[in-house]
Amino acid sequence: MKNIKNYIIKKAEKSKNASKKLALISTDGKNRALSRIAGLLDRNSNIIISENIKDIKAAEKNKVSSALIDRLRLDEKRIHLMADGLRQIVELPDPVGEICEKTVRPNGLIIEKTRVPIGVIGIIYESRPNVTVDSVGLCLKSGNCTVLRGGSEAINSNRILVDIISQGTYSSGIPNGCVEFIDNTDRSIISEMIRLPQYIDCIIPRGGEGLIDYIKKNSYIPVIAHGKGVCHTYIDKDASFRKAIEISFNAKVQRPGVCNAMETLLVHKDIAKVYLPIMIEKFKDAKVEIRGDRLTKKIVNKIKPAKESDWYEEYLDLILSVKVVSSIEDAIFHIEKYGSHHSDAIVTENKKTAERFLKEVDSASVYWNASTRFTDGSEFGMGAEIGISTQKVHARGPMGLKDLTSYKYIVRGNGQIRK
Repeated sequence: MKNIKNYIIKKAEKSKNASKKLALISTDGKNRALSRIAGLLDRNSNIIISENIKDIKAAEKNKVSSALIDRLRLDEKRIHLMADGLRQIVELPDPVGEICEKTVRPNGLIIEKTRVPIGVIGIIYESRPNVTVDSVGLCLKSGNCTVLRGGSEAINSNRILVDIISQGTYSSGIPNGCVEFIDNTDRSIISEMIRLPQYIDCIIPRGGEGLIDYIKKNSYIPVIAHGKGVCHTYIDKDASFRKAIEISFNAKVQRPGVCNAMETLLVHKDIAKVYLPIMIEKFKDAKVEIRGDRLTKKIVNKIKPAKESDWYEEYLDLILSVKVVSSIEDAIFHIEKYGSHHSDAIVTENKKTAERFLKEVDSASVYWNASTRFTDGSEFGMGAEIGISTQKVHARGPMGLKDLTSYKYIVRGNGQIRK
């Protein structure tokens, strides 16, 4: 335990020292590094895939679900998407130094509220190796150093990605220590890492509910939590049938193992008898297991009954809970009771009903006639995201560059004294 503690302290201290230098690096210098990393990712895709295959084989040996293996998998397309995400970040404005507000006081003081980097961000994550690249890209552009602790299931993938990132930063003059990787899968490292407020300024956990709850309860460092995604789609009685079918199918099936996939489908009773038989048949063709409430089972009998616990469940798999509701009030009540305040959607052609849903559903992202799968930094024009916060303080929803900054007040005077 002592050796592990010393190991993480050295990593965090190195990152803290580097943060003072990184904060002074120009926008051009940061962009140059990001562009080089993107190029190296593209050129080394074969090496990345060969290392990723080691993780995939280990996951298959451990009988991990297909949806979770999909979260872990890297292929040519996903690697190029990671590289393109970095190139998008290059094109975005640098938030560091942005003047958010400017006030000139009656006494002549000029007060500027100015964006600055947070400092050192500790990122604790599981499964998805693309988080390594996305996190470094966003933190580097926003002037923050990173201490990365990925999960054991992606150790080979993360290791090669960090090696490539290090090549790009070193050759671009970025200070050594700006990206520190915990190349050790001992779970006790997490306990040590979240108790180092003298070195790490913020912790962002991305993973299962158990991991996030543990970190929130035990961290000495401020935490921005990426909560679970119990996402809903509500099919209103005034919904377009075509939109209802296409949006629901995309929200569940396009990539079921991610946090913005739909987990519960709510259907208004007036449309349920026509809509549900066709929709559920389409889901079954896609190997989706349906768990329905009593009214859903009356309409489509050959499905599993939903238990109370199902409404709270983030399946991250080809499983879907379905419930028939009598009104938009019932739909909103259900989402408030069982949801996770992540992403929820309504499908309707009734503008008044839609606006009510958008105003009353208290989630980080709410949608009208669109799939919840769009809750993503890249899709929101951020290049990537470092997480999707379901909190309300500091950041909410997909977190981009500005969400990784704090601010300070710069005050310019000419001899003023307070009387």
